[in-house]
Amino acid sequence: MFWEFGWSGAILVLIVLTVAGVRILREYERAVVFLLGRFWKVKGPGLVLIVPGIQQMVRVDLRTVVMDVPKQDVISRDNVSVKVNAVVYFRVIDPQKAIIQVEKFFDATSQLAQTTLRSVLGKHELDEMLAERERLNIDIQQSLDAQTDAWGIKVSMVEIKHVDIDESMVRAIARQAEAERERRAKIIHAEGELQASEKLAQAAEALSHTPQAMQLRYLQTLTNIAGDKSNTIVFPLPMDLLEPLLQVAKKDAGGARG
Repeated sequence: MFWEFGWSGAILVLIVLTVAGVRILREYERAVVFLLGRFWKVKGPGLVLIVPGIQQMVRVDLRTVVMDVPKQDVISRDNVSVKVNAVVYFRVIDPQKAIIQVEKFFDATSQLAQTTLRSVLGKHELDEMLAERERLNIDIQQSLDAQTDAWGIKVSMVEIKHVDIDESMVRAIARQAEAERERRAKIIHAEGELQASEKLAQAAEALSHTPQAMQLRYLQTLTNIAGDKSNTIVFPLPMDLLEPLLQVAKKDAGGARG
């Protein structure tokens, strides 16, 4: 009777331990298993059996984590104070390192992202922060990824979300932009005047070699002015235009004397 109860109790205990040691891991999960406190292996996904009291398991999620980096006070290289926040995309690629090499890898990555954001942006001027965000995103991502590699974490992307500037600095930037637009407008106007003067010089050079073309241009100008009846215009008549008539008159006068 005692032996029957002993065997039944042993079987019952074995069943309870087996049920207590059953773990089911999803496709995106892995189990870091320790045997008597020492690392044993990484298991999963699927059904995992753990011996209670002897083995311990830490569940690790391998999906990409979207982490928001709170606003950081950054002093740019040209001594402008701005507030910058960003978002970091990372995931665990080595569950063993993520559990053994660092305590609370999510918090560690968050703190490292904040310090890296300040240190990288502090090397650049304000204009670069506003105009070259894509390059700065790559610089931050590469720096952060190099430091988290020892933790088994891969930083895939970093995006700067907002760059908040003081109101006085916003007005200064607006004045600078307005001055830049005026400078460009003056340069474009000067280049247009230069091109126009070059074309006029070329036209004058061409007309100087063909007096007939000059006379035709003169007559065309008279025709254009004559179409406007609102004003009285006194226009000088060049002697070159009358020279053919004078020659004809001289010939007639000479024939009459003969």
